[in-house]
Amino acid sequence: MPSTIGTVLTVTLFGQSHSPAVGCVVEGLPSGHHVDLDELQAFMDRRAPGRASWTTPRTEADIPRIVSGLNEHGRTCGTPLAALIENTNTRSQDYDELRRVPRPGHADFTAQAKWHGEQDVAGGGHFSARLTAPLCVAGGIALQLLAERGVRVAAHLAAVADVTDEPFCATELDDASRTRLTQQMDALADGRAFPVIDTRAGEAMQERIAQTRAEGDSVGGVVECVCTGLPAGIGSPIFDGIESTIARMVFGIPAVKGLEFGTGFAAAGLRGSQNNDRYRMRDGRPAPQTNHAGGNLGGITTGAPVLFRMAVKPTPSIAQEQDSVDLMAGTDARLAVRGRHDPCVAPRAVPVAEAAMALAVLDSWLAWPASDPSCDRY
Repeated sequence: MPSTIGTVLTVTLFGQSHSPAVGCVVEGLPSGHHVDLDELQAFMDRRAPGRASWTTPRTEADIPRIVSGLNEHGRTCGTPLAALIENTNTRSQDYDELRRVPRPGHADFTAQAKWHGEQDVAGGGHFSARLTAPLCVAGGIALQLLAERGVRVAAHLAAVADVTDEPFCATELDDASRTRLTQQMDALADGRAFPVIDTRAGEAMQERIAQTRAEGDSVGGVVECVCTGLPAGIGSPIFDGIESTIARMVFGIPAVKGLEFGTGFAAAGLRGSQNNDRYRMRDGRPAPQTNHAGGNLGGITTGAPVLFRMAVKPTPSIAQEQDSVDLMAGTDARLAVRGRHDPCVAPRAVPVAEAAMALAVLDSWLAWPASDPSCDRY
C-alpha cells in the first residue's frame, strides 16, 4: 500500500486509527535547521481531537516523539526524521461489524473488495483521518524551514454549508490588498480556537455544526489556504508542476473531494481579458497586477501568493440509520453508525491544509529551485 509522497523531500505515513501508534518518516530535510518542538506542538494542538464542542469526543494528546533525525542540539542532522504519536483513547469494539455491513461514504466496502477481510477496520484503519496527525508533524517542520526563507502559510475555514468567511485578499496585488492579506494571516495566527477570519462568521458556523449534530447528521465545508513570500521560478512543467505537487498532497487528505487554484472554477465564466494577470514593472522587476492564476503559470510559481481552496465532504459517519448491505449474507441491511465522530471535519482540516501546502512547496523548492534572480517574490 503506497504511503510515501515527495520527490526530494519524502514523507511516509504509517499506522492505523486504533493501532498502538501512528507516525511518519521524513527524508530529505536539509541539515542544520533547528526544530522548535514547542512551536510544533502548538501546531499539532490545532488539529488534535476532543478540544472543542464541534469535534469528536475522542481525546488524544497528539504529542509527537521524535526518535531520529535530530542531533543533540535539536537540529536536523541529515538522516531520516522519524516521529511517533501514541494512540491512547480507542474503542475498537464500535467497529466490529464493519467487515459485514460497510458504512456508506467510507472505504469499508472498497477495502473489503481489495483485501478480503484482512484489512484493519477499527476506526477506519489506515484510511482514517487519524493519519493526518503525523502528516502535520512533517508539515509543521516544513513550515518552520519555510519561515526561515521568509515564506508564510495560512489557512482558514472559508465555508461551512452556506455560511462563508471573509476570503483571503490574494487576487488583487496592490499595496492595500497585500496589507490586508498580511492582517488576515496575522489574525489567524493569534491563537483563536475556531479558524476563521471573521469571528461572527465563525459563530454562525459553529451554530450550524451544533444544529446538524443534534439532528444526527453532518456537514461539509471549504478550506482556503495561501502561501506568501515565494519567489518566481519554483516548479516544473507538466507532471511536477507546483499545482500538481500540491494537488497530489491535498488529495491524500481524507474527505477532500475538490480542489481549485486562484479564481478556480469561476474562471470558466470569465473572458481572457478578465482572467489574464497582466504585468507591470514593480521595484525594477516584472510583476503580475492580479492573481487569478493562484500564484503559478505552467506549473511554475509567479511570485504572487499561491492560493488554493479544497472542498471537504460531510463526515460520512452519522447517527441516522442508513441503507447498506450485509456482505456475508448477501442481503440488504440497515446501519446506524456507532463510535465518536466529528459532525464537521473541515475545521480540523485547516492545519492539515497548511501542512500539505508547506510540504509540497518545500519539496518543489528543493527539487526545482528558482533560477532567475531577477524574478522575485511580490
